[in-house]
Formats: sequence, C-alpha cells, structure tokens
Amino acid sequence: MAAELVLLNGKVITVDGDFRIAQALAVAGGRIVAVGDNAQIADLKGPQTKVIDAAGRAVVPGLIDGHAHLDREGLKTLLPSMAGVKSIADIQARIAKLAQAAQPGEWIVTMPLGDPPHYRCEAGDLAERRYPDRHDLDRVAPDNPVYIRSIWGPWRHTFPLVSIANTRALRMANVTRDTPVPDDTVEIDKDRAGEPTGIFRDKNLYPLVEFTLMAAAPRFTIAQRMAGLKRSMRIYNSFGTTGVFEGHGVAGEVIAAYQGLRADDAATVRAHLVYSPSWKMLGGGDPAELMQTWGAWLGGRGLGDDMLRVGGIFVDLAKEGDLEKDGANDPRAELLPYTGWSGFYYDSAAPKAVIQQVLNQAARQNIRAVCIRSDMLPLFAEADMVSPLKGKRWVLSHINLLDDDEVDTCERLGLVLTSHTNRYILRESAAAAKRLGPHRARHIVPLRTLRDRGIPVNTGTDNVPVTLWPSIHQAVTRHNRDGAPVAAPEECVTREDALRMATVNGAKLTFEEGVKGSLEPGKLADFAVLSADPLRCEADALKDIVAETTVVGGRAVFER
Repeated sequence: MAAELVLLNGKVITVDGDFRIAQALAVAGGRIVAVGDNAQIADLKGPQTKVIDAAGRAVVPGLIDGHAHLDREGLKTLLPSMAGVKSIADIQARIAKLAQAAQPGEWIVTMPLGDPPHYRCEAGDLAERRYPDRHDLDRVAPDNPVYIRSIWGPWRHTFPLVSIANTRALRMANVTRDTPVPDDTVEIDKDRAGEPTGIFRDKNLYPLVEFTLMAAAPRFTIAQRMAGLKRSMRIYNSFGTTGVFEGHGVAGEVIAAYQGLRADDAATVRAHLVYSPSWKMLGGGDPAELMQTWGAWLGGRGLGDDMLRVGGIFVDLAKEGDLEKDGANDPRAELLPYTGWSGFYYDSAAPKAVIQQVLNQAARQNIRAVCIRSDMLPLFAEADMVSPLKGKRWVLSHINLLDDDEVDTCERLGLVLTSHTNRYILRESAAAAKRLGPHRARHIVPLRTLRDRGIPVNTGTDNVPVTLWPSIHQAVTRHNRDGAPVAAPEECVTREDALRMATVNGAKLTFEEGVKGSLEPGKLADFAVLSADPLRCEADALKDIVAETTVVGGRAVFER
C-alpha cells in the first residue's frame, strides 16, 4: 500500500532510544510507517502521495509544551488592540473609530494599553504623562460604555494592573463615589471632588477589578474561546508545537472550547487537560468525598482520545493571609464559572488539611494530582503512604528551586516534572543566584541533576512566549535575559537532552511515549520541519528557530 505522505531529503532527528538520524519518513493512516533513507522511503510513494521536500532541513518530532496555557494566546486577538499608542490622542483615535462602528449603547471593550506580549504602557510612557480618564474617553464615545481592560498579571509580573472606564461604563457598573473597593489591593482613582476618574489600579497578579467593580462589562463567550483557541493552535504550530499538557488545570469553559474544536475536527494541537476544581461551586460538600464521584472520569489517563483527553486534578495550597486561607472566598469567585484571562478557577486553592484529604483520596482512586509548588511535596509524600504513587506519574509542574532532598522525593515518588525556564532562568535566575549564594545556585532549575537521576522533565513555556525554542536555549545555555550564564553551569543539558525534554518527555507526562514523542514506525505522525538545525546551529540561534512546516497526524497544519 502506498504512503499517504512522504518526507524526503531531510535530517530526520528521530529522538528514538538511540537518537538516530535518518533522511526520510513515510506516513499512512495518520501514523509513521517507515523511517529511513531517501531510496527506502521513495519506494513507498504512489500517484496520490503528498511529498514534502525538506531540502536538507532538520525535522524533529512535534514539540510538547508541558505548561502551555494555550487557550490564552488567541484571546489577545479577540478584542481591539491598543498596541503602539503613544498619547491620549492616539487612544482617543482608536476608541473613536470603534465607536463609529458600534451601535449606541453597545459596549466597547479593548485589549490593555501597550504592545503584546507584555503590554508595557505606563502613564509616563504617554505624551501627556498620565493615563486617559473617563472624560477623555467620553469625548470620543459619549454614547457607548468603554472599558480598556487590564493586563493578565503573569504577562509581566509588575504592578499595578491598570484598567480604564468611561462615564457610561461606570454608570452601567454602578461605580460611584461611594462604591467600596472589593479588596485593599484595589484602588478606585478619584478626582479632587471625590468622583471616580474611571481609572482602576489593581495590585493582584490575577486581575480582580473585572470580576467585581467592572463585572458588568462583557465576558468571553464559549464561541469566542473556540475562535481564540483555534488561532492559538496555529500560533503554537508555527513553532513546531503539536501537543500541550495544561499543568495549571483548566476550567469547564475551556474544556468546552476544546470539545467544540474537537467535534468540528478543527483542532491542530493534541491536548491533555488537567481539571481545575472550583471548591466554591461545589458548595459545602467534603472535597475528599466529592473526589469519589470524579474517579470514573479523572482517574488513570482520564477520558478522551489521542487528540483531546481530560484527566487528573490540579491542587494548590491557599497561601498565608489569603482571605483567611480559604480560596473559596476569593472575590474573583463572584463571576464563577467565568474565569476571564486565566482559564482556570481562582478558588482551586484550599487549606492544607483539605488539600491533604484530596490528595489521599486521589492516591486511593488513581487520580493523578498536579501542582506547581515544591512545598506540596511533603503532602504528596503523605499521600504516598496511603497508596503508593510510584508508577502513577503525579506531576510537579513549573519547577523553580529544588534542593537535594526535594530531588530525592521526586525520584522516590516517581514524579514527572515540567520546567518554566522563561521565568526561573531567563528572568529571575540572577537575583536567585545572588540570594542563594554559590553553593546553592545549582538548585535553580537543576535539569542536569534531574536527568542524571532519571526523573523525566518536560519543557514548558507558560505562554510567555508561546515558542518552546527559547526554553530549549535556556536549558542548553542557562543564559539569563542579559545573555550572561547563570551560576552552576554543570546544570546545563546537551542539545540532545533538551530535545528529549521537549518531545518524548512530554509524552511521558501522559503515558503516551509509546505513541508520540519520537519519530518511529507505529507512532503518530507529528513532526516539524525547522528553519535551523537545533543540533548544529549557533547556541544563541536556538531561541529563534521556527517551523517551516508542521504536521499533525499526517496532515500539514502549518506551512510558512
């Protein structure tokens, strides 16, 4: 039988057990049927076979992002952009144009001020050295409620998050001079007469204003989330990403968006979604008892297929001082089940005693637990005493600092890990190394140590940026944002190791190393033809690699 697709003239980096390099591959039925040289694979061509000429380029298995927040990227294009504004006049011109196209009374809601992905636009960056207020917006949109949204805090980790409303929007939201703030982390800016100016300042990493004071503004709909998710997938595909693991958990509305794309056969990224529970929406029930009702669909590998699967549960500890350590009382829970930018429930954190009960029950029912904080490891260890975790592949995601004892725990419990080097190596490693001193700097994302201990680590982006190639570069070089190497260069990994982290180790997150993560006969035909050879290019060029062609299940889903 002839192949449906063949790739010829490539440097096919298989990432198999021997890290074999081939020249060509063939696909039928969405799976790889042969890997070899040009002559071997050319014999499998038929009159209807699609041919990809790699023209000497490197070909790698589709990359798997272990902490993607993929759904969020496409949301950035659903609202009108405020990128490139240099003055209040620029902002007014954008709003005026939107008002001309809107019906009277129709809401105008925009993206935050500034350029993506970080939206760095402070008051001092504008010609007038101040933010526009409600009166500035009223002049160009007197008949429409206008709201300029704040950023999603993790996009740049600086405060405050600023959003701006005009008079009509304030009126519709019932914000007056007497309106109390929902929390002392929020400021309603006021003029000399004590009236709100329309400017809100929010010191929360996850914006609070839109869930409370400006809850009247339109929210993302499922149709919008589906449209955004479809666009997100194409963006991730453009860098060779063909799979994601959502290690922070996702809410029901995000699951619904994925299900919609899957039903339409429009998904181009394979996704394993971890469930983000909302303890508030579950009422006063005992979380551990509720876990017993979830075992049928969250347990084991969860429910779904090779394209979309939901399984496992995200868990988090309520931090000291967070609303009496009760995440269910978070003011953001006011709009549940709506989640805004986050895509996960804000009230998934709970007190230690509750989380321990949940973990113990999860261990009994073979429901995988996923967390993003190493201080959860003692709780994982206690659950291991209830029912051994070895082989269940619980996940410590987003790793930052891991000392020797924590590495021992990860190995003993059989955990799989994901990294977030964009933050902990690129942005924060210099300060961390200075704080820790030379003897402990090796604890900063200790990838080589983890590799040597046989603990699988998968690379993640956290959506900042969407491409995994900078993360691969950071794993290889341990360079921070200044281009300087972080202390403990012995924790660098080889390029081969970094590719394994981004491919087959991602498959191990979801027990799928037998079907994806390397280019071998019988595995899913997910691969990318790259702009540069990751094994031979200059080290600093790693971060700039893009996909020329990306294939998922034997179908080209991106071509540059």
